[in-house]
Amino acid sequence: MPVEFILETRGLTKEFKGFVAVNNVDLKVQRGHIHALIGPNGAGKTTFFNLLTKFLTPTRGSITFNGNDITFEKPAQTARRGIVRSFQISAVFPHMTVLENVRAALQRNLGTSFHFWKAEDTLYPLHDRARALLDEVDLGQFADMLTVNLPYGRKRALELATTLALEPELMLLDEPTQGMGHEDVDRVTQLIKKVSAGRTILMVEHNMNVVSSIANRITVLQRGTIIADGPYAEVSKNPLVIEAYMGNADAALQGAH
Repeated sequence: MPVEFILETRGLTKEFKGFVAVNNVDLKVQRGHIHALIGPNGAGKTTFFNLLTKFLTPTRGSITFNGNDITFEKPAQTARRGIVRSFQISAVFPHMTVLENVRAALQRNLGTSFHFWKAEDTLYPLHDRARALLDEVDLGQFADMLTVNLPYGRKRALELATTLALEPELMLLDEPTQGMGHEDVDRVTQLIKKVSAGRTILMVEHNMNVVSSIANRITVLQRGTIIADGPYAEVSKNPLVIEAYMGNADAALQGAH
């Protein structure tokens, strides 16, 4: 039987020359949930993600994934376990087509990412899977377009497709709607909801409307410490959370519906 909590951190701490960026964080992410990590700028969210993906080594504490201790694994080992991060800045190849971007991600998953000199026809078996992924994020009609010409919101949708190509068990989404207008935010929010079926998502997100509409659970960080954890209705009324966000233009907790 799979463990109920796919990811668990215990006492996770990261110090930089006396500055504590992540402070004794105990976090449990339930399998199959969308779990949002929120907090004012400088709260430690990105550092926390970097600890999970092994780009930083913890000062203290542990990280468990599927019941296995991965605290001191290398990034590649952790990625092979199925923890895949989608970066804050759109990470796609601008001068390849939309389809070629997804195909490249599929190649990477097969361990053939350095075989770009291979004959084109050897990549055809990946076509159907690539097109299916594009359909999953509503980009099927853009398959042959150069990525550089895609609107910004569609680029983020493409990034979701390339993340899905790596067959993640746990997707880490780093501010997936940052810099978007309302229409794109709504579209990408619905896509995240759609692709979450059968997967677990941990997302850093500033937009409270996004968080309130799709997150099963919310953890609030302030100065590296968890100050609240629970469903949105409960967390949004927490006095510590309201105080943390007062005057923070990024997130009007009280204005979210």
